[in-house]
Amino acid sequence: MSKKSIPRRLADNEAIAKAINLRVSPRKLGLIAGLIRGKTCEQALADLQFSRRRIAHDVKKVLQSAIANAENNHQLDVDKLFVAEVSVGRGLVMRRWHARGRGRSAGIEKPFSNLRLIVREREAKARTEGKAKAKDETAGKRAGAGKRKERS
Repeated sequence: MSKKSIPRRLADNEAIAKAINLRVSPRKLGLIAGLIRGKTCEQALADLQFSRRRIAHDVKKVLQSAIANAENNHQLDVDKLFVAEVSVGRGLVMRRWHARGRGRSAGIEKPFSNLRLIVREREAKARTEGKAKAKDETAGKRAGAGKRKERS
């Protein structure tokens, strides 16, 4: 008896990269994750390059790994990639103690984080068709916007 095979969680137009036990709190890593979520990979790399946060360098390496996975393992077009999902999880917590006055001690927690980053290839056709439909709908609404009903 063998283990059941786990179904593939990624679509054909996605690639993933992970970083485990990054030495930063999940709250601080979440700030960087929110900075790049939904952006094109090119724009996200530029934002991480000029970010003043220490952990931005590690997040940039994970993003570059995801781009390389997309190109080499899944044969996706690098120019069409965008950051689809960035999830931050809590890793282990390293506990230390600090001596205080009167023989007491205070605990110090040093948290670690896990990062999971998914890049997806953007579909050009579906996006342009959707924009064209949206423009037609808004144009129809705006045409009737100039008319006012007279009150009697």
